[in-house]
Amino acid sequence: MKLPLPRTPDPRDAPTLNWGVIAPGWIAASFVEALQKNTAQKVVAVGSTDGARARAFADRFGIPAAHEGYAALLADPDVDIVYIASPHSGHHAQALQAIEAGKHVLVEKAFTRNAREAEQVIQAARKRGVFCMEAMWTRFLPHIDVVRQVLELGLLGEVHTVVADHGLPAKPDPAHRLYAPELAGGALLDLGVYPVYFAAMVLGPFRSVLAAGTKTSTGVDGQTSIVVTDEAGAHGVLNTTLFARTPTTASVSGTLARLEIDGHFYTPAEVRLIGPGHELLDTFVPSQSDGGLCYEAAEAARCITAGRLESPLMPLDETLRLMRVLDGIRRDLGVVYPGE
Repeated sequence: MKLPLPRTPDPRDAPTLNWGVIAPGWIAASFVEALQKNTAQKVVAVGSTDGARARAFADRFGIPAAHEGYAALLADPDVDIVYIASPHSGHHAQALQAIEAGKHVLVEKAFTRNAREAEQVIQAARKRGVFCMEAMWTRFLPHIDVVRQVLELGLLGEVHTVVADHGLPAKPDPAHRLYAPELAGGALLDLGVYPVYFAAMVLGPFRSVLAAGTKTSTGVDGQTSIVVTDEAGAHGVLNTTLFARTPTTASVSGTLARLEIDGHFYTPAEVRLIGPGHELLDTFVPSQSDGGLCYEAAEAARCITAGRLESPLMPLDETLRLMRVLDGIRRDLGVVYPGE
């Protein structure tokens, strides 16, 4: 039994779009670097509430235009699509502003603070006729396409268990976005989305979701453990935490075989196919040179050029469904963000 090869197109071959970036922080820097090194995409503008910060970011990456304020970036006629890289608390308003300006949008995960906000963004994008996608970059990586094909081919037999985790120690700091309720902080929306979205890709819609967690002193979730089931009764056992560094691995176990994905499973990672006697059947090792963030941008560019308003790999209805799952988990934990 062999692992299939990924069908993922080379991101360098995707049609070129002109990108604008909202909120030039560390994830925006990683995104722009990935695009410039591994795609034909052009980053033509950056916007920040701090004009000096926008200018410094533009100078760092050779971006032609630096705008003070997001309205100026959205009015830039050279911008085709906007990458929203702000904290979760800003996604809703900024995505709506971009959509109203007629710009396509790629919105960092988690898509919004809650499902109500997500639904409003999705409805606005569909009404305006612009492309909209959650930047769940893992969905577009080659090793995840290998996983997807293994499931499609039934190589694991009947799937019974999915296990995934993501935890890293974050120093307690009420001002840091991970601990700040006003920025929609906490482990779940920042780290926990990876195991939750992975389980959803493998299992499909959840029939039940059970969660237990521990809050930080600021009132956001510090650690959460989740058990989900699908319609057939398969289980997903998921964990996320700000208190410790976990293996960040994932596995999918079926009646015929299992898949093991090394940590960090949500980045380009090795996939192993293990037989029923624990024997190694095959291994897929992806390239580590592209960093991974280029694939979501290439997917957006292909979809927009083809006239699609969303990606089949991360459909908007699934984003909304999973935002409702995350809302339910936060309700179980008693985590509420200001203004919700």
